[in-house]
Order: sequence, then structure tokens, then C-alpha cells
Amino acid sequence: MRKTRKLRMKSVILSRRKQSLEHFEQEKERVRAIIGSIGGVPQFRTKLINVLFIVIIIVAGGISVFSGDKLRLLMIELTMVMLSVKIIYMIHIQMRVNHFKFWILSAIEWRINEMTVQLKQLNKK
Repeated sequence: MRKTRKLRMKSVILSRRKQSLEHFEQEKERVRAIIGSIGGVPQFRTKLINVLFIVIIIVAGGISVFSGDKLRLLMIELTMVMLSVKIIYMIHIQMRVNHFKFWILSAIEWRINEMTVQLKQLNKK
């Protein structure tokens, strides 16, 4: 009778561990999808914006080299504005990434705290 009870207990513990492992795998895939969507791989829009900035800067720089004084000053100003906009855009993207990193770390901390409570409950039993 004790052997069957121990076997049932082991079976229950094993099934709980399998469920926990499956839950962990699901969370891992969800986090991987979120990380991929926030900057893991450059999207088409990001590549298009980068190419657009590069083209505008090269064209404005080329025009400023081969043009008269009035147009030269305008193109240099346009180049400086575009570089400033690009820096602002990069800061914005970095802030988004940092926000998601903070969110992920908070979720990990919450999960660790939850597991600590579960571990304390198991130790009491």
C-alpha cells in the first residue's frame, strides 16, 4: 500500500513538473516573439528609414560641394537637420528597447517571487 501511494505521489509530482516545464516553454516562446518584434531583427520600415536618411544626407552633401554659396548653406543645414532627426529617432528606438527590457526584467522578478512563495509553501508541507 505504501509503495503504491509513493508511486502515485511520484506520478503527481512528475506530472506537475511536466506542466511547469510546458508552461515555461510557452512563456519562453512568448517572450522570444516579443523580443523579436521590438528590435531583434530589423523590419522593412526601419531599413527604409535608414536608406532614406542616407540618400538625403549623401544628396544634400553632394549638392553642397558642387553648388553655389546660397544653395551650399541650405544643403549643409538640411544635412545637419537630417542627422539631428536620425539621432532623435535612434534615441526613441533605444528608449523603446529599454522599456521592454525593464518590462521583461520585472516579469522575471515577479515570476521568481511567485516561485519563492511556492517553494516556501512546499517546505511547510
